[in-house]
Amino acid sequence: MKALPRASTRLLVTLLLVLFHGLSAQGQAGEKASIVEIIGAGKAPLAAENLVALCRKYQVPATGVYRWQNHLVAYGKSKNIQALHKNLAAIYAGSTVKLYDAPFYQFDRQRCPDKTTAKQWDNILLTCNLVDDKTKQQEYMQYHATQFEQWPEVATGFCNASFQQLLVFRQGRQLMLVISIPKGASLDELNPRTTLHNPRVDDWNALMKQYQTGLPGTKPGEAWVFLKPIAPVKQLVPIKK
Repeated sequence: MKALPRASTRLLVTLLLVLFHGLSAQGQAGEKASIVEIIGAGKAPLAAENLVALCRKYQVPATGVYRWQNHLVAYGKSKNIQALHKNLAAIYAGSTVKLYDAPFYQFDRQRCPDKTTAKQWDNILLTCNLVDDKTKQQEYMQYHATQFEQWPEVATGFCNASFQQLLVFRQGRQLMLVISIPKGASLDELNPRTTLHNPRVDDWNALMKQYQTGLPGTKPGEAWVFLKPIAPVKQLVPIKK
């Protein structure tokens, strides 16, 4: 193979670095994000190979694919997830396919005194249900619509914990929570900072418990559960949202 000129080599390295950054920082600030979920008809886990192959086709990195029991989830840029969504019903026949098109709640570093963002993120996904009560569901949505004004300590806690972004999606009763932290950081270590010298966040967490319940298959008293990434990441402890 003929050696590349030095300028061409620098260009190639730059392009590779840009590509790598785009793959490892899926869902960064300013990008519209969506989620698609496949729920199997039975209790058996769904095979992820077809989803991973389709994600590759539509430029959703493998780091954006997650599972929990008979649930498979893909998270990424909205345009890519929407294209992916259109092809899933035929591939996973008999399964339920759900699109979480846009978050109803979003926190980002623009709400922090230090607005600096990390260059790369790890995205942590959790899911739960809202209780089967329309009035309480409306109350939950209203609390989140006014949280930044009436519960500013919650956003302060997210800032203190170095959360890069926090998104909450809803489809029917089901919620999807995305917590983005600096790549390589540990939620176990960061999350306690949300309540450190900030007891009103404890009040918020206690309040939210009355609105949240587990999906079918969760343990008694369990609400939020982690979706396990196909590409392994450290197991973490849920937070209340």
